[in-house]
Amino acid sequence: MTSGQPPALSIRRLHKAYGSLVVLDDLDLEVSAGTVFALLGPNGAGKTTLVRILATLSRPDRGEIQLFEHDLAKAPDTIRRLIGVTGQYAAVDGVLTGAENLRLTGRLLHLGKDETRRRGDALLERFDLVDAADKPVASYSGGMRRRLDLAMSLMGEPRVVFLDEPTTGLDPRSRRDLWSAIRELAAEGTTILLTTQYLEEADQLADRIAVLDHGRIVADGTPAELKRLVPGGHIRFRFTDRALLTAATRALDPTAGAQPDPEQLTLQVPSDGSAVEIKRLLDRFAELDIAIEQLTVHTPDLDDVFFALTGQPTRTEVSA
Repeated sequence: MTSGQPPALSIRRLHKAYGSLVVLDDLDLEVSAGTVFALLGPNGAGKTTLVRILATLSRPDRGEIQLFEHDLAKAPDTIRRLIGVTGQYAAVDGVLTGAENLRLTGRLLHLGKDETRRRGDALLERFDLVDAADKPVASYSGGMRRRLDLAMSLMGEPRVVFLDEPTTGLDPRSRRDLWSAIRELAAEGTTILLTTQYLEEADQLADRIAVLDHGRIVADGTPAELKRLVPGGHIRFRFTDRALLTAATRALDPTAGAQPDPEQLTLQVPSDGSAVEIKRLLDRFAELDIAIEQLTVHTPDLDDVFFALTGQPTRTEVSA
C-alpha cells in the first residue's frame, strides 16, 4: 500500500457466530487499494460468511468494517454503491438474453436508459459476449454464464469486487479466461477480494493471500512469503558417478542436513531455493572441481502451505 493511502478494506475484530458455532473469530484483515487479495480456507472456514457480511447481506455480531473509510454499519447504502459481488453460483436469469440481464441490472441500479445501454454494450464486448448477447442465457456454457455474471456485477462500476469462488465448476479454459478478466480489472485499479479453494488460482492472481481457518487468519503475506513459512525446500544435485557424489557430500557442512542417494547418484540439500544459495553451492563445488550433471530446485507450494497451516489437504477438483 502506498504511504499515506488508506486501505480499500479494513476489518477489525469481526465476530460472527450462529449459536455456539463461531464462524468468524475476532477477524482482522486489511486489503490495499488496486490489488487482488485472495482468501484461502477449507470448507466451513468462514469465507462465504465474510463475503455476505461485506456485501451487507448479513450482519456481524460485533466488529468494525470500513470500505474506503466508509463505515459499513453506519453507511450501508454508500457501501453498496462501491461494491460488486459475484457469488459461488452465477446469478443470471436463464430465460432472459445476456443483453437483457445487463439491462435489468442497469434498471435496478437506476442508471438510466442511455447509460445502461452504454455500459452494457461495453461489458458485452469486454467479456466476448457480443455474438451471444441476444441468445437466452439458458443456452450459454458455464464459462459464458460466469463471464456474464461478472459483467453484471460491474454494471455499477464498483471500486471493490468480491468474488466468492468464482471459477468453481469451470473447465480449465473457462477458468483461465476468467483469470484474464480479473487481471485486467486489477490493472485498471479495481480492488478485488477473491475467495477460492484452488491454490493455483490464488498463486496466479493474488498480490497477497490470507489463510482462514476456524474463523481466524492463520497466515497473511505474498505467495512467496507464505511458501517460505513451510520447510521442505531443497536443491537436488545429480552426479555421473559415486566418487563425485561422495566428494560433494564431504564438501558441505555436516550440519547442513544434506542427504546423498548412492543409488540415484543424487544429493539433496535443504535450501530456500534462492539464487544466492544456489550460487554459493555451485561456487563451492566448482572450487573443488566437482562436476554436476543436473540440478533441480524444489520449493514448497501453496498446497504445502495450506496443509501445514490448516491441518488438512486442499479439496482436489479436476475437470475431465
